[in-house]
Amino acid sequence: MTEHFVRPDVRAFLDMMKANPRPPMSDELVAMMRALPPGAIPSLDVEVGELSTIRDLEMPGPGGNLPLRLFDVRAEREAGPVVVYYHGGGFAAGSIDSHAAVCADMSRALDLPVVSVEYRLAPENPWPAAPDDAEAAARWVAENGKAFGREAAALVLAGDSAGGNLAAVTAIALRDRPAAVPVQFQLLIYPVTDSHQRHPSRDTFAEGFFLSGSDMAYFDKAYAADNAHWRASPARGDLTGLPPALVVTAGLDPLRDEGREYARLLETAGVAVQLMEADGTIHGFCSYRQHIPSARDDYSQALELANAMLAEAAG
Repeated sequence: MTEHFVRPDVRAFLDMMKANPRPPMSDELVAMMRALPPGAIPSLDVEVGELSTIRDLEMPGPGGNLPLRLFDVRAEREAGPVVVYYHGGGFAAGSIDSHAAVCADMSRALDLPVVSVEYRLAPENPWPAAPDDAEAAARWVAENGKAFGREAAALVLAGDSAGGNLAAVTAIALRDRPAAVPVQFQLLIYPVTDSHQRHPSRDTFAEGFFLSGSDMAYFDKAYAADNAHWRASPARGDLTGLPPALVVTAGLDPLRDEGREYARLLETAGVAVQLMEADGTIHGFCSYRQHIPSARDDYSQALELANAMLAEAAG
């Protein structure tokens, strides 16, 4: 049996979670989690901290009004790039609340406004509700800067896990039918890119690394996507002509191999891409920084690299 390198703080986190197991993901558990008041589930991430602007917004979406949240290190700014962020959670969990610190720190590091999207979740809203909402949100942000005081000159599409999938899918959609402003960059953090093909890491890290095979099977079932379609598996689509991308993977992640492969496919398609892999850590590390201190450096490094790539794309 292969021994995988696990950082000491990651091992301590995994041991803590093993000693305090939660039930397997299910429709019942998802419903219970959503019924809890905000803050009832202790956050595993760092505090949001002070930020000049944190503002709740709302936009008309394909299935009804969609909540958004603006995070900005500045109180006001001139027209420029705006980040549209899609949270992770297997398309069935997560929220703008669960990823608030991730978005706040992204705004600080990139010195850009970040608009976090509360897209519809499965199982009540199966595929393609999430990509429909994701695309609609990007188009709305591109066109409606006056509504929240942040005129977009370009878009940056970003997300983690399921949200990384939505960022990648939206980038393809906006290449084919452009929004009011161009997409300048993609930041894809341990993204779901190919649920049609079972990459080896899905089995290698299926047990003992927090994101379990049974949880992933539940998410796939709840999302009920056509996994051969590019709007579910962007690796199945035409990737030519896409904006530059940073793909971030984790060494102990069931999604590691499809993230690596997506970076390779982008490069083959002629897209400017960099792959950053955080060794010895797990899927979701950006949201576990309270308990995995080394993840703070990983996320900072990813944002520093994204900043450099954004500057190059803008120049």
